[in-house]
Amino acid sequence: MSPVPAASAAPTVPRRSRRRLALAVTAVAATAALSGVTVTAEAAVPPPPAGWSLMWSDDFTGASGTLPSSANWIIDTGTSYPGGPANWGTGEIQTYTASTANLAHDGAGNLRITPLRDAAGRWTSARIETVRTDFKPPAGGVLAIEGRIQMPNVTGAQAAGYWPAFWALGSPYRGNYQNWPGIGEFDVMENVNGINSVWGVLHCGVAPGGPCDEFNGIGASRACPGATCQSAFHTYRFEWDASVSPQQLRWYVDGQLFHTVSQTRVGEPYWTQMTGHGGYFLLLNVAMGGAFPNGVAGSATPTSATVPGRPMLVDYVAVYRRGGGSTTPPPTTPPPGGVRDAYATVQAESFNAQNGVIVEACAEGGQNIGALRNGDWVRYDNVDFGSTPPRDFVARVASGAAAGVSGLVEVRVDSPTAPPIGSFAIANTGGWQSWRSVPGNVSTVTGRHSVYLTFTSGQPADFVNVNWFTFRR
Repeated sequence: MSPVPAASAAPTVPRRSRRRLALAVTAVAATAALSGVTVTAEAAVPPPPAGWSLMWSDDFTGASGTLPSSANWIIDTGTSYPGGPANWGTGEIQTYTASTANLAHDGAGNLRITPLRDAAGRWTSARIETVRTDFKPPAGGVLAIEGRIQMPNVTGAQAAGYWPAFWALGSPYRGNYQNWPGIGEFDVMENVNGINSVWGVLHCGVAPGGPCDEFNGIGASRACPGATCQSAFHTYRFEWDASVSPQQLRWYVDGQLFHTVSQTRVGEPYWTQMTGHGGYFLLLNVAMGGAFPNGVAGSATPTSATVPGRPMLVDYVAVYRRGGGSTTPPPTTPPPGGVRDAYATVQAESFNAQNGVIVEACAEGGQNIGALRNGDWVRYDNVDFGSTPPRDFVARVASGAAAGVSGLVEVRVDSPTAPPIGSFAIANTGGWQSWRSVPGNVSTVTGRHSVYLTFTSGQPADFVNVNWFTFRR
């Protein structure tokens, strides 16, 4: 969603800051097989060709008027993340809602994201992001993020301010909102003001300036092949290729490569900052107004001529992997929607937000969170301690840390920087899947809180995995 540098066919515009990331990619023969030109509706998620595997997808086949699957998607609402930058950091003017007027399956195999304007001139729209935050290539392999999308079918003065996007953000942004652009952002598809053009952009490093020229990003654009972006479906694809050295990031429309960024162009430490964490989550939205459409228009948008009600149609979104010799990881357990009992078992992977955490298969069944090191944390919302405080807490942990590497597993409430209410130390337990239950005392806490598990160590290395935790009275 950050503005991107325009190609010669479109005006150059100023950028605005936004949390997102980009990854490396190179051309592969399978691209045409996965991203062929298509203009009809209701295409199925393409099966992966030889050598590729489907990591995750949503075909949006729900009944007409229903919301997208809560197992796959989080619906963002309002005008910012809690504690995040106003107007989503972009200057956009709409309010996001969970109303089926703004966000719904159409019953014909598509998801509709529809901007609307009320009688008072206020705009609403929708924005969703994947529950999963672990999209990255296997070691030595390739990741592909693909969507088949028809941009809002509106052009000219009536399209002023329309800003549809399909993009991804580095997982450490979830719950932090202050670490962009270092965590990375890749914009698979952006468009503004009904122009027949797709923009692909990488955001990284520091802002302003840095290796990605923030707040511009490293971007390119081109017209959609054949039919315009607004009048037909096109397939937008991003690849992160870790099978080559230096690694590459690549952007395609209908199988045609139009943008490439190499690892050497980004450089260190910025490349590792945006690729060394747990992965990315995907986003779909239609914004109205903001720095990018305003910059292209040369004035504020939307205007009185802008027409509401023109939806972006999403046929499918899919994530593919190739090579690397690893298997597809299990899906992340979505967080519960209600109150958590502090005295019941809390599965570690059911977090509501995290920083620096990966989710992996657990030898004891299910999943655990891992790769935990100094500064990492996970958050669990609506944990109810009742009126009687706990006497201690217990966590199921494992460690394969090297000799001399240890750290603290800490409990904090309401903020990852609040003083710990309890902790225990942990070092090597015999392996990263060699589990033991370790107790730690806690100070008095009652009522309902967001609970943070934080991880502190004097060494810059992974020191613990966590399967579950609970409090005891």
